[in-house]
Amino acid sequence: MSATELRMKKPATLKLPPDGQKLSVLEKVGYSLGDLAANLVFQTLMTYLAYFYTDIYGLAPEHASVIILTVGLIAAFGFNPMIGALADRTYSRWGKFRPWILWTAIPLGAIALLAFSTPHFSYQGKVIYAVVTYTLLLLLYAANNLPYSALSGVITGNMRERNSLSSYRFVAVMFAQFFVQVFMLPIIETAGGGNKAAGIEKVMTWLAIIGILMLLITFITTKERIVPKPEQKSSLREDLGDLLKNKPWVIMLVLTTLVFITLSMKGGSYIYYFKNYVDKASLSSFVIPITDFLSGIGLDLFGKDPVSAGFGLFNAGGIIFMIVGITLSKPLADKYGKRDVFGVSLFISTLFILAFIFFPPQSVRIMFASQILHGFFYGLTIPLLWAMIADVAVYSEWKNHRRATAIIFSAMMVGLKAGLSIGGALLTWILGLYHYVPNSNLQPAKAIQGMQMLVSVFPAIPFLIGAGLLFLYKINKPMELRIESDLKQRRNA
Repeated sequence: MSATELRMKKPATLKLPPDGQKLSVLEKVGYSLGDLAANLVFQTLMTYLAYFYTDIYGLAPEHASVIILTVGLIAAFGFNPMIGALADRTYSRWGKFRPWILWTAIPLGAIALLAFSTPHFSYQGKVIYAVVTYTLLLLLYAANNLPYSALSGVITGNMRERNSLSSYRFVAVMFAQFFVQVFMLPIIETAGGGNKAAGIEKVMTWLAIIGILMLLITFITTKERIVPKPEQKSSLREDLGDLLKNKPWVIMLVLTTLVFITLSMKGGSYIYYFKNYVDKASLSSFVIPITDFLSGIGLDLFGKDPVSAGFGLFNAGGIIFMIVGITLSKPLADKYGKRDVFGVSLFISTLFILAFIFFPPQSVRIMFASQILHGFFYGLTIPLLWAMIADVAVYSEWKNHRRATAIIFSAMMVGLKAGLSIGGALLTWILGLYHYVPNSNLQPAKAIQGMQMLVSVFPAIPFLIGAGLLFLYKINKPMELRIESDLKQRRNA
């Protein structure tokens, strides 16, 4: 059979939705629910894992640090490349990536519940249980979220629609983050009747059920449209070789790692910061009028404890303005390009993180204002990170004439997991270095200083390095348009 005849027998590489390149709102919303579900897990890990290990489950900070770092790095460099390679080589009537969302939905929900349970073991048994459950959680999270992320690269070949899909996705992420960081601590305390261990188990049970249902909706409502041609099949060795020669991929890997080091360190530090650094009287005078007003209109959402309420409202302000930033991200990216908008926004957001080093414990209003401004500018970057990674996959296809979407996304998941693990480990290690005492209302002055550094100087450093890296990233607006045009012609040939 001739090459021409073979070409004629191949299915269309790009199956467009009925109205051309436009995706339906239903598909965008359905896709976004998958990340809402995953982020109920991820945000809980980022915000509460260190606190859960040290102040609820009773592990020493140094042991928690070792567990978070060791298991996290094994997951990052072992699980993610493995899942990426398997996903790229998955063939089913549902596509490459959607089946993974279906297969892992229930196991992920179950292990998320077990990872935040507190069985009554000896101390050594607790350490072993934490290692086993955290390992399984990161394995299943990779098996679910990596193919989910890669799915965005094969739903549509239109970069504008991919930007729009990312915006929907990360609005959903913000809702998950909003719940976890704003309401979860008061709900845990209420559900457990003062017993945080019982409270977190009850909350995680409901989150597991809701998350499973959302993942099933994602599977049902999405469709894979970009199908690699048979001649684009490649070996794992070829895929890895392409990665190492792909400079934008290397930059995005390092950038992703740096971003999540900051998010993990900063996000996990706030609960310690509010419980031990922020002046209780100043916090109460600021928070109580707000909670009284909300209670008066039937929104008694934050509980009676001013620390828990202040922690929730603080996060709420940042997240609300993150969502505002997300909504503005697409039009700015369409006009100026993802790279430029990302770099400028990341730098400005970093300045408002760094500002926390100057705030005394009584400056509650300024703390809240700085968090809001940081949230807005960081929000502009949120959809762009994953849209840029999808662009790197497209760039790889454009340059190498082979598509390996999942392996590229798996590499980015390496950065995410490595960043989460390094940031979480740094948090618990630094707490130990500054002599933090778990479950104590009286902390040494050095520990208080460490908490201030953990929400300001330490997390600002990775963000600043990341902003500088973007000067080396060459996929700007003109190149985006060139790649899109060239691939469109190539696919239609």
